[in-house]
Amino acid sequence: MSIKAGDKIPSCTLKIMGEKGPTDISTDEIFNGKKVLLFAVPGAFTPGCSVTHLPGYVVNADKIKAKGVDTIACMSVNDAFVMGAWGKAQNADELLMLADGNGDFTASLGLELDGRGFGLGTRSQRFAMIVEDGTITHLNVEPGAGVDVSSAETMMALL
Repeated sequence: MSIKAGDKIPSCTLKIMGEKGPTDISTDEIFNGKKVLLFAVPGAFTPGCSVTHLPGYVVNADKIKAKGVDTIACMSVNDAFVMGAWGKAQNADELLMLADGNGDFTASLGLELDGRGFGLGTRSQRFAMIVEDGTITHLNVEPGAGVDVSSAETMMALL
């Protein structure tokens, strides 16, 4: 069962690329007392994620933050090294690049994607959510391929 608006974000540990390598970051640290726009992609460096999804958030980061968002976070079931490199390659300096390497957070949300047919294993569905002080206020999950309901433009309209 998938998480939904009104639910609290589950406690979990993710990774970010720090100055000395992969660093733990808890969901409490990310979400508690903040307004966060989190979007998730099936894979860093994949075409839809690199050409459309992430760039929309990079280009609109200032506008999103001007609407009261404290943190814009991008998450994928990739390791911190990949997420760090992808963030640098995409000039995503204003975004928190979250690695859910084992897919534990994605599983706790109930938003896994079976990517075995593409050689990707278990990944995250493409989605975006607005979270206020640890509670989901909006959750948009893409119904199939493409970037529509989870795009930066769609989510900005909900802020």
